[in-house]
Amino acid sequence: MSRGGPALIDGRARARALQRRVACDVVRLAELGVRCGLATVLVGTDYAAGAYARRLERAAAAVGIEHRHHHLPAHASRGEVLELLARLGDDPLVSGILVLRPLPAHLDEGELFTALDPAKDIEAVHPENAGLLALGTPRFVPSTPASVFHLLDSWLDEAGTDRDAWYRGSTVCVVGRSNNVGKPLISLASARGATVVSCDENTSRTGRLARYTSLGDVLVVAAGVPGLIRAEHVAPGAVVLDVGINPVPEPATGRTRLVGDVDPGAVAAAWAATPVPGGVGPVTDVWLVQNTVLAAEEAAKRR
Repeated sequence: MSRGGPALIDGRARARALQRRVACDVVRLAELGVRCGLATVLVGTDYAAGAYARRLERAAAAVGIEHRHHHLPAHASRGEVLELLARLGDDPLVSGILVLRPLPAHLDEGELFTALDPAKDIEAVHPENAGLLALGTPRFVPSTPASVFHLLDSWLDEAGTDRDAWYRGSTVCVVGRSNNVGKPLISLASARGATVVSCDENTSRTGRLARYTSLGDVLVVAAGVPGLIRAEHVAPGAVVLDVGINPVPEPATGRTRLVGDVDPGAVAAAWAATPVPGGVGPVTDVWLVQNTVLAAEEAAKRR
């Protein structure tokens, strides 16, 4: 840790480097006659999901791939959504499909994810892909968990740290157990040989959160609770990666700003930390596009 506080893990700079690499892959595939296309599906009008779709549109344009956004009303029936997913699965110009969360209560998330073509399921939510990830042989690594470890791996390399030895001697504490972020984070940390501690909101409600988070040489927070992590939750010298992107209204202006799950003052004694915004989020957008390009390349190999 520097005297001025923790080192900043700059997600925007890392995202730009990754974006350049993905753009080169798109050009290379285009020269081979392979086209890449991303389809996003939004059911309803969730603010965060809509904002994410707009970010992905920009991310796709930046690397030169096509993006098609499909917006269905909140009252769309199960059959209408399944029919759309089937059409996208059959469309040769679509290589990656993302169903945006949250879904309206009348739709079964598991049923829709199971209906996806596993070869186009770029967030690994289909049971087949989730199982491959848990076994350590992923077809796709979900974008947010992948981005967390891409940032951490890259930062350790730049710090001159023996990454493999460091993970084997470290404890990674993951706060949050969602199927799309928390559980894959646990799998990825385990695959690196780290000791893994898993917590969630129940740990916080029972007053035991600091007992476990303070064990973490790495603390990854993906709980979706603004300011959940305070100074007492962070071990001195830890690396803190904040996955939270929480829209919070400003009473004075009426505008919405994005805040993380980690209180800004909580990381004063940390070794390094990601900001919100500008940390994990920018890499997540590019990683999802990268998975779309990977899916197109694998489809071309099968053909």
